[in-house]
Amino acid sequence: MDSRAFLDLRPSHNPYRWSLPVIPSLTTGGGFLFGGCALAAAISALEQTSGRECVWATAQYLSYSKPDEVMDIDVTIAVDGHQITQARAVGHVGNREILTVNAALGHRDVAFSGQWEQMPDVPPPDKCATREWRFPASGTINERLEQRMVKGRRLDTLDGSHGDGRTRLWARIPEVLDGVDAAALAILGDFVPMAVGQALGIRGGGNSLDNTLRVAKLVPTEWVLLDIRVHAVERGFGHGLVQMFAQDGTLLATASQSCIVRLWKGEIQDWERESEGEQS
Repeated sequence: MDSRAFLDLRPSHNPYRWSLPVIPSLTTGGGFLFGGCALAAAISALEQTSGRECVWATAQYLSYSKPDEVMDIDVTIAVDGHQITQARAVGHVGNREILTVNAALGHRDVAFSGQWEQMPDVPPPDKCATREWRFPASGTINERLEQRMVKGRRLDTLDGSHGDGRTRLWARIPEVLDGVDAAALAILGDFVPMAVGQALGIRGGGNSLDNTLRVAKLVPTEWVLLDIRVHAVERGFGHGLVQMFAQDGTLLATASQSCIVRLWKGEIQDWERESEGEQS
């Protein structure tokens, strides 16, 4: 299975229009389309329409799409050069716009290359604990992703104290057997909101406002190391970066995001309970 089959992205009679049925297994525990899957579908549509590979793609998330809806994706080729295509994709359900994606696609044969960002020294996936979930992952995107925590706090230790802003985990999509591509990396790169909760020490995270994927070099790998850095949280918004490495240390891509910081629905933190008790 490739990433397009994983998403169940469907072509239409119009080569510039694609559709994504929003099935539960592409949604979050909150019951809406996972942002990484939305960006992945747009990237796949852009690549297949243009016939070129993604260099970078940036998504602005505007609304939510829920199970049993169909998100149509309309592709516009703005500039089609000899080596580079500049294009955009708009995902919408009826007249409700879900996301807008701008992208550059192409390939240039030049003699220069290099990698300066190095993968941190971490234990292999089979030596790391499975990530724990607040709610059962069954029936959501989390059931289709396998994640192993390398560096992160357990849910019962999130006490409001700030961490160092670094979270690391191994992740893979077991169903995608044809290699990691830009669409698969878009799915795996949407983890800054989770790391914001880790950085703040809160039982929460956030909703993505955007995601910018920059693809470096694609190599075969089963697992992808997500090295997540939260840069800052201010005015109710969090900002951070995910660096994605293959198991051999190759930098596959980076993904940068901003998110709306939120506590999990219905969650009252332990230190808030203690404060309320002191005031009563």
